[in-house]
Order: sequence, then C-alpha cells, then structure tokens
Amino acid sequence: MVKWSWIRWKALLPLYFFLIPGIVLVILFNYIPLLGLQIAFKDYGFREGVWGSPWVGLQNFKEFAASADFWRATGNTFLLTGLRLALVFPTTILFALLINEIRSFAFKRFVQTMSYLPHFISWIVVIGFLDAFLSLDSGGANSMLRSIGLQPVPFMGSEAWFRPIFLLSGMWKELGWGTILYLAAIAGINPALYEAASMDGAGRWRQMWSITLPCILPIISIVFILQIPSLLSAGIDQIYPMINPANIGVAEVIDTYILRLGIGQAQYSMTTAIGLVTSVMATALLLGSNYLSKRAGGEGIW
Repeated sequence: MVKWSWIRWKALLPLYFFLIPGIVLVILFNYIPLLGLQIAFKDYGFREGVWGSPWVGLQNFKEFAASADFWRATGNTFLLTGLRLALVFPTTILFALLINEIRSFAFKRFVQTMSYLPHFISWIVVIGFLDAFLSLDSGGANSMLRSIGLQPVPFMGSEAWFRPIFLLSGMWKELGWGTILYLAAIAGINPALYEAASMDGAGRWRQMWSITLPCILPIISIVFILQIPSLLSAGIDQIYPMINPANIGVAEVIDTYILRLGIGQAQYSMTTAIGLVTSVMATALLLGSNYLSKRAGGEGIW
C-alpha cells in the first residue's frame, strides 16, 4: 500500500509543481500580513514602525466601541447587507429558474448574455451613469418629473433614496452573474426525472417546484452559507462613489468608516482593530451558518 501511494505521488509530482506559485502567493498576501495585526494592540507611528510602537493593549478596541460613528456605520452595514441578502438572493434563484424555462435555445443564450454583461462594468462607470441620469438639474429622471408637473427629486443626495438605489443597482449588475451556479446545477439534473413527472401529469410549474428546486437545494445552501459573512461588507466599490455629505448618515458602512479613519485621519491602529473584529465576526458567522445549515438540511461546505 505504501509502495503504491509513493508510485502514485511520484507520477503526480510534476502537477504539484504548478501549485507552488499559488502557495507562495497565499503565504505572501494572506499569512505574512497577519504579523501586522499587532498594530491593533499598539499606538502605531510611522517613525517607530510596527515593532517599535508602544503597546496599548485593548485601548483601540475600547475607543472604537465607544464611538457613535462606528455603531452608526455598523447598523447601516447590517441593514444594507441584510436587505441585499433578503431581496437579491431569492431573486437570483427565481431568475435562474425562469431562464431555465425558456425553450428557445437562441433566446435563452441572448437573455443570459445580456444579464451577464453588467457584471463586467466597473462600479465607477455604473454610478457615473446613475449620477448623470438622476441629476437634479439635467438628469433624465427629473426631466420626466418636470414634464408631468412634479418637483425634481435629489435622488443621489437623499437619505430616503439611497437604499433603493443601492439595492436596485446591485441587483441589476449582479443578477445575471449570480445565476451561473444555479444554471450549471440545473443542467446536471437527470432528464429522466422530468420525463417521469410529465408522464404522471405534472406541468412545468409542478416540475419546477418538485424536481428543479429540490435538486439544486445543495447549491443554494452552499451559496447562502458563503453569503452570510458578506453581512459585514456592503461593498465599498459600490458605496464609496455614492456617498456625499447629504446621505452619509445612511450610506456610511464599516468599510468606508475604516477608509475615512485610516486614510483620512491616519488612525491605523484603530482601523486595524476594527478590521480584526469584523474578520473574527465574519468567521463566526460562516461557522455558525454552516452548522445550522447542516442541522437543518444536511448540507454544508464541510
């Protein structure tokens, strides 16, 4: 047995060499930077450096925990990501099921292609288009409102409109891309199941509910588990271009708060402490959601 394992390992040895660049990158960018986490427990200064800065223990954690701005950003983060998970996640599944029901192969490929394209557009470009279309003075949306006798609305500078714009723009950009895994899982379903159901008199709706959904449930569970840690990250690339002084009360999230403190105010120790806490919380959410998923349906990441 040992001899056979050695022969097999030796035969695969050339393939293992292809893993070396990936392993090196993981070590360089994922493990070595962990040494910088000690900044969270120090009063970091450029002159003193990481190793020479004085140790302050949990002082940085106490400071950000006592900050009203931090808790406001945390509340905004959970609200935005919770709404995104509750609305966009099931919509993606529904959209995949609807695409699968299209019988014309050419039209199905057209719908898939058109729904995938927004994913490849930069958020800077998307927000630029939104800002131009929703502009108070010359935007198309307010021009239509004026044409029917209504007052213009400052969409991009309104706290009330920030969350709808955030959710709808995110759904438009990522809806098609999010269906890839589900469509791949649907393609792997045994056609004999549909044929048997059709012979028993089941219509397309019943087949979707009784065959398609149960068969892709493991993929849905895995995707859901992987989405849970994102509750702590609303997506700085989408939100940062949308923030302005008029909507910062509802728009600032943990990521933008860290950016403002770290880059704007050079509070590196405090931002490292916040990043450490959010990473630990994200790991706890991942482990907890995986455990609950396995208890509820028997499916998990591991």
